[in-house]
Amino acid sequence: MTLKLAVPNKGRLHEPALDLLEDSGIGVMDRGSRQLFARTNISDLEIIFVRTQDIPNMVASGAADLGITGHDLILESESNVEELLDLEFGNAKMVVAAHKKSDIESIEEVEGKVKVATEFPNVTRKYFKENGIDVELSEVSGATEITPFIGMADLIVDLTSTGITLRTHGLEVIDTLFETSVRLIANPESLKDKKKKIEDIRRALESVIKAKPRKLVMMNVPNEKISNIKEIMPGMSGPTVSKVEGTDLLAVQAVVQSDKVYEMVNKAKAEGAKDILVIPIERILA
Repeated sequence: MTLKLAVPNKGRLHEPALDLLEDSGIGVMDRGSRQLFARTNISDLEIIFVRTQDIPNMVASGAADLGITGHDLILESESNVEELLDLEFGNAKMVVAAHKKSDIESIEEVEGKVKVATEFPNVTRKYFKENGIDVELSEVSGATEITPFIGMADLIVDLTSTGITLRTHGLEVIDTLFETSVRLIANPESLKDKKKKIEDIRRALESVIKAKPRKLVMMNVPNEKISNIKEIMPGMSGPTVSKVEGTDLLAVQAVVQSDKVYEMVNKAKAEGAKDILVIPIERILA
């Protein structure tokens, strides 16, 4: 049975999604062409290119077995899908923002009925209902941040990654609904019927995600310094140590977080380590 994976057809999530598939060994054929379907390196996996916001409903309906889309869109659609994996890109926050001249600095200061503009009516209604606030909701399809200036809204609910756009328009965040990123999702029935194939794909993607923030560090170390080196570079499960034939050196290697490499290499060098190699890792499979 052929699996169908729904992928964003354009926008900021399109290229990162295709790059992740490529790095995982799945690979999308003819990825540069404008088409609705594409083959992959896996004979029983087909790609469907659709709008990012349509992917949750497409997967929930069974038109696609799997999908790559934002957690925010999953919540907004209220679709019955299973989130299998955080793909760790497209990170943002869903926030409530008010104009800095409004004197509203927190959601607790909101009184009476308020006008709210958003592209996300479902999550917005749920949020304000949970906070016991009566709202007059205006659904917009873009440029949400302009609505307070034209008297259309007192507050907005929108996605932000850096907050720069909000600040540029004189808006300040007064509360955060949730954090979001891109997820791999599955149809619940497909999970039952095609469990092994889906798990193979999930594992392939996860192996790339695990590898990205890590490097393989290798070095030769004087035998008498090995205890100190082990403390410096413990690695994922401790360093691997082996004898360098014909010398009094030991070869040490470990998988290290990328942001720790600079400090660790300098400390190892001070302990007498030499022939140090720092190597990118493509995939990590447990």
